[in-house]
Amino acid sequence: MKGLLTVLGSGTSTGVPTVGCDCAVCHSTDPRDQRLRPSVLLRYGSCAVVIDTTPDFRTQALRSGLRSLDAVLYTHGHADHILGMDDIRPLNFQRESPIPLYADCATAADLKRVYQYAFTRAYTLSAIPRIELLTVAPGERVPIGGVDFEVLQVMHGPNPITAYRFGNNAYVTDVSEIPSPALERLKDLDILFLDALRHKPHPTHSHLANSLQLVRELKPRLAFFTHISHDLPHAETQQSLPPGVQLAYDGLELEIEI
Repeated sequence: MKGLLTVLGSGTSTGVPTVGCDCAVCHSTDPRDQRLRPSVLLRYGSCAVVIDTTPDFRTQALRSGLRSLDAVLYTHGHADHILGMDDIRPLNFQRESPIPLYADCATAADLKRVYQYAFTRAYTLSAIPRIELLTVAPGERVPIGGVDFEVLQVMHGPNPITAYRFGNNAYVTDVSEIPSPALERLKDLDILFLDALRHKPHPTHSHLANSLQLVRELKPRLAFFTHISHDLPHAETQQSLPPGVQLAYDGLELEIEI
C-alpha cells in the first residue's frame, strides 16, 4: 500500500526560532530553519494517523490540510509531544466514534493527568475531545486501517519511550539509546526517521555524530534526522551529510510503501 508521510514538525522542544535567541539559525530566512515541534502525519487509503500532538498541532494541522484523523500514536509524555491533544476536537466532528490514542502505560498516565477533564464526567461533551485511550507495549502491533504499527521500546535518557515501525519504515525520536530488540527491528529499512539534536552530545538525545553512526549500523535506504535544535543550520549541515542522509524539515512529504 502506498502512503504519504508529511513532516509536521522537525524541531526540538523549544522550536526554532527559539524564544529570546539571537543566533543566526533563529534569524535565518531559509524556511527549512523554521522548525515546529516534532511530529509526522501518515496518510494512506482513507486513513490519517499522527505521531504525537505537539503544542503546535493546530498550526500543523492547518498547514497540512488535515481534515480527518483516525488515530494518534504517542512516543512519550513530554510537553512537546502531548500538549496539542485538545486541538483534535474539531476533528471529532468528522466522525461518530472517539479518536483512539495509543500510548505506553507511562504516557497514558501523563495524558490522564494533564487532560484530566477529558477523562471525567465533569465537563459537557462539547467541551472535551472524544477520545479512547489505549495502552500499548513493546512488541505489539497496532492495526489501523490495514497497516500494522509495530511498537518498539527505546531509551530517552533513563526513561523508556516508544518508537514505531510501519511497513519497512520507522519513526524514532527523542532517543539516546536503542536496546538490542529494537535495534534488530530497525535494520535495513527503506526510511528511518531518527533524532539528531545537535553537534554536542546530550544526555537524553542522540547527537549528529551518534546518529550518523547509527545510520551506518542500521543501513536504511534513506535516513532523515529530526528533533533538530538551532545548533544545526539546514543548508550548511545538509552539505556535510553523506548520501542517503538528510535533515528533515517542516512540510517535507515522502511517498512511502507501507
